[in-house]
Amino acid sequence: MRECAPTTWLCPLTILVARLTAAGLVALGLLWAIPVSTASQEGPIQFEEMAAEAGIDYQNLFGSREKPYIIETTGNGAAWFDYDNDGWLDLFVVNGTTLERQEKGELGPGNRLYRNASDSGDSSFADVTPKSGLAGGYWGSGVTTGDYNNDGFVDLYVTTVLEDNHLYRNNGDGTFTDVTAAAGVGGGRRVGASAAFFDYDRDGHLDLFVTNYVQFDRVYLDRVSPYCLWKGLRVMCGPNGIPGELNQLYHNNGDGTFTDVTEAAGVANAELKSLGVAPVDFDGDGWPDIYVASDSTINGVYRNRGDGTFEDLSLLSGAGFSQDGREQAGMGVDTGDYDADGRLDVFITNFQDDDNALYRNEGEFAFTDATYLARLGQVSFNRLGWGTGFQDFDNDGHLDLFVANGHVYPQVDAAELPETYAQQNQVFRNLGNGRFADVTRTAGGGLQVIKGSRGAAFGDFDNDGRVDVVVVNMGDTLTLLHNTTRNANHWLMVRLVGSQSNRDGIGARLRLTAGGRVQVREVKTAGSFASASDPRVHFGLGTTGTITRLEVNWPSGTQQTFTEVPVDGVVVVHEEQGLRAER
Repeated sequence: MRECAPTTWLCPLTILVARLTAAGLVALGLLWAIPVSTASQEGPIQFEEMAAEAGIDYQNLFGSREKPYIIETTGNGAAWFDYDNDGWLDLFVVNGTTLERQEKGELGPGNRLYRNASDSGDSSFADVTPKSGLAGGYWGSGVTTGDYNNDGFVDLYVTTVLEDNHLYRNNGDGTFTDVTAAAGVGGGRRVGASAAFFDYDRDGHLDLFVTNYVQFDRVYLDRVSPYCLWKGLRVMCGPNGIPGELNQLYHNNGDGTFTDVTEAAGVANAELKSLGVAPVDFDGDGWPDIYVASDSTINGVYRNRGDGTFEDLSLLSGAGFSQDGREQAGMGVDTGDYDADGRLDVFITNFQDDDNALYRNEGEFAFTDATYLARLGQVSFNRLGWGTGFQDFDNDGHLDLFVANGHVYPQVDAAELPETYAQQNQVFRNLGNGRFADVTRTAGGGLQVIKGSRGAAFGDFDNDGRVDVVVVNMGDTLTLLHNTTRNANHWLMVRLVGSQSNRDGIGARLRLTAGGRVQVREVKTAGSFASASDPRVHFGLGTTGTITRLEVNWPSGTQQTFTEVPVDGVVVVHEEQGLRAER
């Protein structure tokens, strides 16, 4: 959360001028070289909010109402995952508590697990938390998903604030067992945020990366800096002046235990104040790299050397700082090939009075700040971004963007300022020419819901080929955005089942050719902020009803090519058995 010096009201103006000179004017000078798209500036993307209708009654609690400490401002995430293997995405939502309850040893409201009952035809969810073993009651933060023991059932890992993190093994009967202590992934009672399962050494077992935010010392803060000033308001302090906390990389030993290899792997950077994480293969060498969104410091960019270690390219990559050389307030992060050049790009959400950042992957671990060229700069200036995702919401074959927004200072609502604590989320439609259009205003009633949003997870919960979104909101009910976009576009979803590779196929790269165009995707669940999304890979095909080729490159090195692939449904690709239609 980027902050200005106390009483410095010129900070937002300084940032604006910097962005207009260093990015906006550059963009203006180059716009002649970009072809003008004939696509509508107000696309057909539509969302309707249906949390209550679907039977989801989750109520969030994360810190006190006034938010006097930085650890009370970050919020929770959610996960789409099929815990019972019935082919329908279920929903897990993390919940928190307050500092006062935690210090007294009192339980918070607890997490919630909702089973998807869409197979009954009514797009509803049933609360199955009591028998699941996932209720918790601790101060939860984020969640990631992955089958860490390759038994065919997806497991959960939950980060916490000043408590032990939790690894839940899926027992395959609707229940989970907390195996944190035996697995050795408790984390050490830090201020956790996001996490990611990925196989960094490609041995067939999912490893675990955990982001930690800041070192919190309540006594010290009360004595040295009980509050700070922001635009004349007394608000909580941070993160400037508060030490960062080490992230953690755990190697999966393949026997149910993990080993902390943070130092040995070269990812122990105490400078970072980490929130979001996205592990993907940026340079196409087959080894998953790591991108870490860091608050008011350089973002972390790590290249996988393929020998169990990583090279820190945060500064040299061009994706650590903004193009005018500033650190930003990195919160959420996602990756995707928005310009269809075969390379995965990066999008970062940042603080209000600053822009979000789009880094275009130029190859060989070089990135260019394309925020203003893509028209994603000024449209985010009056928002404070958190969860985010590259998704093709209208199935036209181009990755769109979603951003969840919400302020960190509740005090703004009582002041005569243009900012508000609750903020409108945003949808940006990819026009197919390197630019995006803000279609929030026309994207349906779901986008007119205004709350203090944090984590966002993406998945097609009703298997209709349209990607839906769930958003967790501070001190409020969640937002379930049902994608109701109507058009004649075709689609495909691909679920991987690994044998030599990890069971989920996380890290596999898919290359689909249809209608003369090539789309590249990578299997992942991590990204956004503190959340986990559908591991199935979704492709929009536009009006093309025939797939020319689908190529799958597995982490094990196995390569498969399929030429007869049905559209408008879900297909399953087994690493050994090949492709079959699921529905």
